[in-house]
Amino acid sequence: MELRKIEASETILTLVINGNLDADGSRNAQPHIDEIIADKSEREIEIDFSHVQFLDSSGVGAIVYLYKRLIERQRSMRIENVSGQPLEIMNLLRIDQAIPVNSQKH
Repeated sequence: MELRKIEASETILTLVINGNLDADGSRNAQPHIDEIIADKSEREIEIDFSHVQFLDSSGVGAIVYLYKRLIERQRSMRIENVSGQPLEIMNLLRIDQAIPVNSQKH
């Protein structure tokens, strides 16, 4: 799993996740998540899921952890381009009721 940060604009920071967001991927992402939380800017966080084929409970935990820490700091987050198994998991867990989730249009 690789996580790239793209400064989309002065108001949005995009995180592009390449690979599975499972136990391994979540461990790799943790330092990046902590860095984003520590960032004092007020930029919205957008997570691009277009290259994520698999999401498990560890990945869900990492996403929820990031979301909760951002909300505590009056920052917002959304998940973009979700499809396949990750979308099924997010729908099943109703993640979109807390975090805006936009699925990939085919």
